[in-house]
Amino acid sequence: MPGAHDSRARVARRIATAAAYGGGGLGLLGVGVVGLLLTESKLAIQAIGVLGTLPPKADGVYGEAFADRSAAPQPPLVLAVLGDSTGAGLGVARGRETPGALLAAGLASVAERPVRLVNAARSGGRSADLSGQLEQVLQHHPDVAVIMVGANDVTRHSPAQLAVRQLGEAVAALRANGCEVVVGTCPDLGTIKPVRPPLRWVARRLSRQLAAAQTIAVVEAGGRTVSLGSLLGPEFAARPEMFAADRYHPSAQGYATAAMTLLPSVCAVLGLWPEEERPTAPVPGETVLPVAVAAAAAAGRAGTEVAAVETEGAGHRWALLRRRLRIGLPGSGAAAHLHPVQDDPPGPGNTSASSHAGAGDA
Repeated sequence: MPGAHDSRARVARRIATAAAYGGGGLGLLGVGVVGLLLTESKLAIQAIGVLGTLPPKADGVYGEAFADRSAAPQPPLVLAVLGDSTGAGLGVARGRETPGALLAAGLASVAERPVRLVNAARSGGRSADLSGQLEQVLQHHPDVAVIMVGANDVTRHSPAQLAVRQLGEAVAALRANGCEVVVGTCPDLGTIKPVRPPLRWVARRLSRQLAAAQTIAVVEAGGRTVSLGSLLGPEFAARPEMFAADRYHPSAQGYATAAMTLLPSVCAVLGLWPEEERPTAPVPGETVLPVAVAAAAAAGRAGTEVAAVETEGAGHRWALLRRRLRIGLPGSGAAAHLHPVQDDPPGPGNTSASSHAGAGDA
C-alpha cells in the first residue's frame, strides 16, 4: 500500500537520521501503551516457552572436496555470521542444520571452493552486541559477513535509533576491513502465532519500521540487505514443522528457508551470481527508488534485496530493489546440489517456501 510505504519511509528515515547524528529520545510508541505491551509481552513469553538447549557449533571448513579438484587450490573463502539466535541456529540439533552451515555449504557449491565458517552470533544477541562479535570475526579476515539481528532489539525495547546506529557502525567496520556485508533485517514479529493482538499489531509495526531503518543504515554504510519480513509466518498454520518446539524459533526446515533466501545475495556480493548487463529500461522484479522508499517497500515484502545504486553526486541516496531467484533445497544434505527455483504463485496444494515468500504482508 503506497500510503503505508510512505509513512514507513518517513519514520525509517527519521530513525536512521537520528542514528547517524546521535539523536536521542526518538520513540516509536506513546508512554500510555507501554503498560499494556508489557502485560501482553509476559503472556506471549509464557505461551512461547523457552528452549532448554544451546545452538550447535558449526564452525569449520565446508566444501573441502573442491580443494582436491583444483589444480591450483585456493584458500577457503571466509564467511562470518553475526547477530542473534537466528544466526546462531537456536532450535536445531545438528550443526549442519544451522543457517551458517547452510550458507557456507551453499556458497562452497556455487564458488566451487572451500568456505570457512566463523559464527559469532549468539542467542539473545542485540545490535549492541555486534561490536564484541566483530572482535571475534575480524581476526579471521572474513571475505563476506552475514548479520541477522533486530528481533531482540524490538522485544527488549532497545531505542531504535541506537540499535540502527550500532548496526551501521558494525557494517562500516566490516567494509573498512575489506569484507562484503549482507544483512537479514528484523523479521516481522507480528507473524508469530503465540503473539496476540494488540501486541501482534504493535510488534508488526515496530519490526517493520526497524527493518526499514536498518536497510537505510546498511546501504549507506556500503552493505546490502535482504528482508526476512514475514518469510516464516505464513508457513506456520500449514506447516508447523517450520518452527522449533517453542513455536518461535525456526526448525531446521525454517532455517533452510531463511538461509536459502539469503544465499543468492551472499553469492552476488562476491561476484559469484550471474548479473545481467544493466538494461536501459526497468525490468520486472527490479526497481530503483530513493533509499528510504526502497527500504520501506522491502520491509513489507520478504525476500527483497536492497543495494545501493551509485549515481553521480548522489552517494547512496538511491537503491535497487531486486527479487532474486530462490535457492532450493531438494532434501537434507542437498547443499551440494543446490538449484535455483522460481517463486511460484500460490495455488491449491502448493505449500512450498517459495510460494509463500510474500504472503501475509499488509
